[in-house]
Amino acid sequence: MKTLVLALVLIFGTGFAFGQKYAYIDSDFILSEMPEYSEAKGKLDKLADRWTKEIEKRYDVLKLKKDNFAREEVLLPSEEKKKREEEIETLETEAMQMQKTRFGVKGDYFQKRQSLIKPIQDRVYEAMEKIAGQKKFVMVFDKANQSNLIYGDPKLDISNLVLKELGITVK
Repeated sequence: MKTLVLALVLIFGTGFAFGQKYAYIDSDFILSEMPEYSEAKGKLDKLADRWTKEIEKRYDVLKLKKDNFAREEVLLPSEEKKKREEEIETLETEAMQMQKTRFGVKGDYFQKRQSLIKPIQDRVYEAMEKIAGQKKFVMVFDKANQSNLIYGDPKLDISNLVLKELGITVK
């Protein structure tokens, strides 16, 4: 009896799986075709570059202070040594704090990315979801971003349909 139930589950389960419709998209390709994404990414990259340069300047000043201190340390009285060590420690803490503020988990970069990029990604998702519903796809994979999709039949790629839904014509 158990064998019969198992056989029925395998037959019907397999049949059910074969009846499903699947598709995939390439979100990198879709985003690359969206002018507003390129613009938002450019803004984000400029901010990241500016913030990186600010942080690098802080670390350059810190390195200079450390190098000067290392050269002069033996000649300094103990009070001056302590003062300079504290100054270096403060500069180091400030530099690390700035780095965390700009690029930390909830930092300025993350916040700006959320405000610039996420709405565009949401529009792509909504367009993909609409097409999936219309075409009755039960699953849509994304071949971008290090997915585990090893092969995809080009006939199942609905990236151009998503772009069309977004009002973008492919070049």
